[in-house]
Amino acid sequence: MIYNARFRCFRGCPGEYSVFDVMYTCPHCGGLLEVYHDVEALRRRSPAAWMKILEERGGSTQWPYGSGVWGMKEWVMPNLRDENIVSMFEGNSNLFWAERLGRQIGVPDLWVKLCGNSHTGSFKDLGMTVLVSVVKQMIADGSPVRAVACASTGDTSAALAAYAAAAGIPAVVFLPQNRVSRAQLIQPIANGAHVLALDTDFDGCMRIVREMTQDNTLYLANSMNSLRIEGQKTVGIEIVRQFDWEAPDWIVMPVGNLGNISALYKGLKMLMDLGITNKMPRLAAAQAAKANPFYQSYLNGFKEKVSLPAQNTLASAIQIGDPVSYEKAVQAIQVTDGVVEQATEHELANAAALADRTGMYTCPHTAVALAVLFKLVNQGVIKSQERVIVISTAHGLKFTSFKLHYHEDALDEVEAQHANPPILLPPDIDLVRQTLAQRLKSDS
Repeated sequence: MIYNARFRCFRGCPGEYSVFDVMYTCPHCGGLLEVYHDVEALRRRSPAAWMKILEERGGSTQWPYGSGVWGMKEWVMPNLRDENIVSMFEGNSNLFWAERLGRQIGVPDLWVKLCGNSHTGSFKDLGMTVLVSVVKQMIADGSPVRAVACASTGDTSAALAAYAAAAGIPAVVFLPQNRVSRAQLIQPIANGAHVLALDTDFDGCMRIVREMTQDNTLYLANSMNSLRIEGQKTVGIEIVRQFDWEAPDWIVMPVGNLGNISALYKGLKMLMDLGITNKMPRLAAAQAAKANPFYQSYLNGFKEKVSLPAQNTLASAIQIGDPVSYEKAVQAIQVTDGVVEQATEHELANAAALADRTGMYTCPHTAVALAVLFKLVNQGVIKSQERVIVISTAHGLKFTSFKLHYHEDALDEVEAQHANPPILLPPDIDLVRQTLAQRLKSDS
């Protein structure tokens, strides 16, 4: 069967456009675009047939369908030639049954989707494989595009640099100075990207990159580019597949620029549109209290978009005050009867430490989602019998300083309730035995 995907205005303006055109917003109203799929054509294949196809492809070595993204190629970017796909076999990340943590908070059916178990260590790989693959085909077909560019708080730049390097396409990265971890900074440097560290915050970097990409030779790779959403939406589909095509009750995820929750909703809606599921999970958007414009908008009933200067937060990847995908995220929350909640620095840091003590190794952004989960359970919004998924967006190893400073009780605005610093002792066997006995007794 032949399927197609094309750009349309998210607000409903007339007109359709090729996904291989250099465009990011609607030419009529300036709103965001979205990739539209011909659902009627997709419905000609039965739900059972689609489920069988995706199950057979998932994790296989068949190029490119073993990828968690490209195993859904017909639902993502059907009019892309296979030879232009740039993939690291992203996706297919595991669901961690957070049994101990779930029992502690009263939600035994708690799972964490470890999207950080990916090539560059974050869920951003899911969207970047699609965007860079499309750019590769654009260049092959004579497009004036010669490089890809993004503003980033860390993970986007890592994903863009890696996939661009694999494709042989130059990458340009704009980072806010001294606001990303060293592990995140070195990733695009190592992959050969042109890294420009600007003396501003993410929103300032975003303004620069939007101006720079007015030149059609430099292609914008931030999440306002709807191609990214197509890859990122697969995480929701993958979660449902991993539960034998049964949708969970709740999905909680950290949000900043709001592309991720928009994508999650789009993937879940596609499953319903194709008759594979008949239930939409409720979505919970988690924000850091120091960068909470979406939470503020939620409090006013989404009557108006709130933009504000984002303050420094440990959750640096979501330190964004003017989120681009606001309208799409509002739809995601309203249609799913979702909620938006916030977490303070103290709450997120201790949530991370508590989760780590049950076997996880959480990044500060996942910690925001966990802290919000704890609040929603305490408020009675999330019930004990419900199945809850927390999206872990990045690997904790990218944030070693955050971990070290917590256990040294050296984080501003944080009282480390679960600090576990090393015990410094002389090489005295009796003292070692005594100290260890005391420590093990306190654990029992």
